[in-house]
Order: sequence, then structure tokens, then C-alpha cells
Amino acid sequence: MAAVDRLHLPAERSDRGKHDRHASLRHLPNGLTSSNGNLTSRPPSVNGEKGSSDVPGTLRPTRPSMHRNWSAQNMRHNISLEHLHVDLHFKERIKHFTWTWFTMTMATGGVANVLYQVPYRFHGLYAIGCIFFIFNMVLFLFNVTMISLRFYHYPHTFMHSILHPTESLFIPASLISIGTILINVSQYGVSQPSTGEWLLSTMVVLFWVFCGLAVCFSAGIYLVMWSTQTFTVAQMTPIWIFPCYPLLVIGPHAGTLAKHLVNRPTDALTMILGGFVFQGIGFLLSLMIYAAFIYRLMTEKLPQENLRPGMFVSVGPSGFTISGVVSMGLLLPSVVTKDFLLKGNGELAAQVSQIASIWFGLWLWGLALWFFIISVGAHYSCVRKGRMTFAMTFYSYVFPQTALTTATFAIAEALDNKPIAILGCVMTCLVIVVWFAVFILMVRAVIEKDILWPQRQEDRAEGGWQTHSARPSACNGRTGSPISIRLRSATLTGADQAQPIDNNIEEPCRPNAKASGQDNTLMNMTVPVENPFEAERNKITGPDEMV
Repeated sequence: MAAVDRLHLPAERSDRGKHDRHASLRHLPNGLTSSNGNLTSRPPSVNGEKGSSDVPGTLRPTRPSMHRNWSAQNMRHNISLEHLHVDLHFKERIKHFTWTWFTMTMATGGVANVLYQVPYRFHGLYAIGCIFFIFNMVLFLFNVTMISLRFYHYPHTFMHSILHPTESLFIPASLISIGTILINVSQYGVSQPSTGEWLLSTMVVLFWVFCGLAVCFSAGIYLVMWSTQTFTVAQMTPIWIFPCYPLLVIGPHAGTLAKHLVNRPTDALTMILGGFVFQGIGFLLSLMIYAAFIYRLMTEKLPQENLRPGMFVSVGPSGFTISGVVSMGLLLPSVVTKDFLLKGNGELAAQVSQIASIWFGLWLWGLALWFFIISVGAHYSCVRKGRMTFAMTFYSYVFPQTALTTATFAIAEALDNKPIAILGCVMTCLVIVVWFAVFILMVRAVIEKDILWPQRQEDRAEGGWQTHSARPSACNGRTGSPISIRLRSATLTGADQAQPIDNNIEEPCRPNAKASGQDNTLMNMTVPVENPFEAERNKITGPDEMV
């Protein structure tokens, strides 16, 4: 089929308005009009033949109108090249497998932890908890495999993930996932008589190893941030607390494991004291960041819609501290020595410490509930369709709430309060429902290319951060392998969904379309493709804001 070079139409104007004009355009040859009736700049190419050039008499495309109610966030997500269809292979998609995927294992392990601590048991509840526990270990191995493949195929991304202002905050998620697995092993493994003493001794050693790693991770991430990045209060979100989270799970871990060490009181007391120390470090650091978060809300209003799931991270520090402090305080009278704190009155000192831990837990329980209410209320404007796109930070709807739920169970146990225990059971049901919802949305987002896609996750370019990697020439090994692009030369219909692309994308060598049996309408690109909307978008929206 020969390409149409030029289209001449009479210059008469219709008195019946735009409706008749658009109606007449629908009868033009296929490829000359788009789905909304606007003329295209040139007809589609056929068999590699170029369309008409810019000559007088050739119809120009109408300038796309921009709705004046579009927000800057919508502009960033909706402006794209409508004639580009991006096709990424598996190897190219795992380049964007970020550390945030470990929030999935954090949440799944947290659900198993909650199910173990439900006070009202029924037949099968233990089995359900074991299913979540085992599934969490499978997901953790999946995450480790995928991110290892990312760093193997793209070695430069390892250093980028450490220095990136947002992705680096989620590196501790991998260690937190290990911490939740250790807690689950202490719950579902050590409690079984068939496991023997060897598992308990192993868990004691792993507890202290985890404490050392938690201190190194939290201090290391903050040192990297403070030495390589510059932040403002306007950019602040509770995600800044995330490097503290490995320290925050030490207290609940110590309280859980010390229950099995009552026959070894010296080891149990040492573990409880260590749990108080490390839990105090994590909570006090979080408390100082709380102040910055409140100041940010007072001066800059609520975060953008896509960042508001991170507000639930503020619930976690109080929740984990309650669970750890109260559970460890309840164990103190049974493991202290005769001269603990007070010579000859160790038991009295333990009882006073127990009472103090319960009161402290009550104070923090109220604080956690307050932050939970604030975080829920901040989502009132996000419930409308299209206001939020899925991100792995959606697991913030789950993991911090597991901390609040276990804290509720700890308070109920300390006060022997049945209504609070029932409240915790209701919260458990809600947490499980939300976990399933977020997991389904995650699978859908992978299919819809909302995640594992360039400029879609926490490794995207933002603020002053740009990914500068030495890209090899076409077909030059695995390092920095650029992504592949296919252009569809036919006019898109209204059902076609354009996907955002990188601002500078290079195509590696591909076999010829005809030789490989591909559709002749697909043309392989071997030149860099730049987004012509980028400059205009930056004028309208400014540089992307940092998470």
C-alpha cells in the first residue's frame, strides 16, 4: 500500500460547528486521524517509506489542549509520547528492582507475628500463621535473587542504590525482613519441643549478631545521607525514620526469645537489658525525627498523594517500642537476680521496672493511635480514582499497623483487659485484608508496568539526582545494557495506553524484524530517543520532588 503524501481539503467553513468538522474527519483514510478526530502530522509509514515532509498545503496537527485542572503530579504521570510502545525484556526490568521490594517481606513477616500473638486461639490459627511465615521466607529468597540479578547485570546500580536520596533509605528493609524472620523462628520454631536446645542456642547467637548489624546499618545509612545529600524540611517524610527500624524490632525480638530462656535466667536478663538499650536508641532517634515531621506538616502542609502511604511509617516506632518494652518488663520478675539494681531487693526492683514499663507503654500506645488517626485522615483526598498510583511503599499500610496491633495485644495482656484484646483482634482482621489488597495491587502493577519500569520506582531521577552510567555501544556485553524500544507505525486508538519512558533511551542491536518473524509494523530503533515533552514538562512542574 503506497503512502499518502499529501491531503488537500476545500477551505470552506461549515456553519454547523465543530461537530460536523469532526464528523467529516472520521471519513478520512485510516491513519490520518487520531481517535479524538485531530489530524495527524503525516500518514503512517508503510514498509519503511517516509511520510510527507513539511511543505505548504500539508495539514498541521492541532495543538493538544491541556486541561487547566491538571495538577503537577498528573502532568508528571500523564505526559508521554503517545506513539511510543515500550517493550522491556525481563533482564531490563529487573534493573529497576529496588530495595523497596523488601517492604513486602517486612509486611508478610509482620502478619505472621500478629497471628502468633492473637490471645483468642482457634483450631487452625497456628497453621495460618505458619503459612504466612513460610511464604515470607519464600518471598525473601525471591527478593534476594532478584536484587542480586540486578546488581550482577548492572553493577553500577549497586553504588547508585546506596547514594540515591530515596532508594538508600530502604536498604535497611532487607535487614528488617531478616529481623522479622528471626522473630517468626523464635515464635513458630523454638516453641516446638521437637526442635531441641540447639535451635534456641542458635537463635541467641543470631540475636546478638542482628543487634550488631542493626547498629551498623542504621549508623551507616545516616552517615551516607548526611555526607552525600542535602535535604530540606519541605522534602521531609516519615521515611526518614526507616534506617531506625532495624533497631526498633530488637525489643520485640528480645521479649519473644527471652520467654524461652526462663530456665537460663542469666542469658534472659542479659538479652532483656540489651533489648532495652537498642530499643531506646531506635525510639529516641525516631522521636527526634518526629519533631521534624510535625514541623514539616505545620509549614508545608500534607505530602503529595503518592507519598502519603509513608505517613504510616510514623506509627511503627511507638508500636514496636510498646511491644518490646511491655513484653520485656513482664518477664523481668522471673529472671532477675537477688541483687538486681537494689542489693538484696532485686525482685522489688523488677516489679517497679515492670510497672514503669506498663505506664510507659500506655503513653506510647496513645501516641501510636494518634499518628494512626492522622495518617488515615490524610488520605481523605486520595480516595478519588486516579489520585494515587501503586508503589511498593503501599506496604506501609501493613507493616506499621502490625506493630500497632502487637502493641495492643501487649497492653491487653499487661492490664488483663478483654475489650482491648478484642480491639486487637479486629485490627488483626483489618491488617490481613489490607495485606491481601496490597499484594493483589502489586501483582497488577507489575503487569500494568507501574513498577519494575524506568522512572517508576524509587530509583528514578529526582531533584538533582541523575543516573550517569557509561553505556556501552550496541551489543557490547551486559554492563549498563540499555533498554529496547519498539515503535508502532500505526495510529493509536483510544484504548492504547501510552507508557512513560526514560528521557534518554538507547536501543541495543536487535535482529531484523523480517528475519525474526516479527510484525512488519514494528521498527527497531538504534538511535537515542529523547522525550520532546521533557523541557515543557519541567517548565510546568519543575524538577521532581524528592521522597
